[in-house]
Amino acid sequence: CGDCVVHPPPLDACLAACDYAWPWPDCVADFKFHGDTGWAGPLAQLLRAIPSAAALLDACDCVLPMPLAPGRLRERGFNQALELARRLAPAKTDAALLLRTRETPAQRGLSRAERMRNLQGAFAVEPLRADALAARRVVLVDDVMTTGASLFSAAQVLRRAGAAHVAGIVLARTDRPH
Repeated sequence: CGDCVVHPPPLDACLAACDYAWPWPDCVADFKFHGDTGWAGPLAQLLRAIPSAAALLDACDCVLPMPLAPGRLRERGFNQALELARRLAPAKTDAALLLRTRETPAQRGLSRAERMRNLQGAFAVEPLRADALAARRVVLVDDVMTTGASLFSAAQVLRRAGAAHVAGIVLARTDRPH
């Protein structure tokens, strides 16, 4: 889009397996909110089936799940993005490199601008391992992309730490508001 030409996004690519439409919202809710980690394997297979996903995962140096804030992690008992990442690329998944530094209000119902403000300073690279990203190719994994605010905020942090290429792989993408 025109805005992307003027303000290039921090992601080099972003792949989505499906639209966030029936039956996927129910599947994602079962997986994410009802502790049904059995969904991780089949959903990761769906992610891997995205055209170019296998090549992107093979070419990357590390796969980073979008981190959850400690409170959300306690609530859910697991990080759904980590479960997906572990099944996509177990040898490359690093759950401790990208950190969530603070709790943020839920993103649901917020505009893109509000989401971006909400996430300012919410992500960081593990300070003792920041050099692990220098000139590296990184894939971020998440379940749902709405406005891209979470992925973009995390990607900006990874870029500042020296990552050469940052891509995202998500299960579902919501429609852009009209």
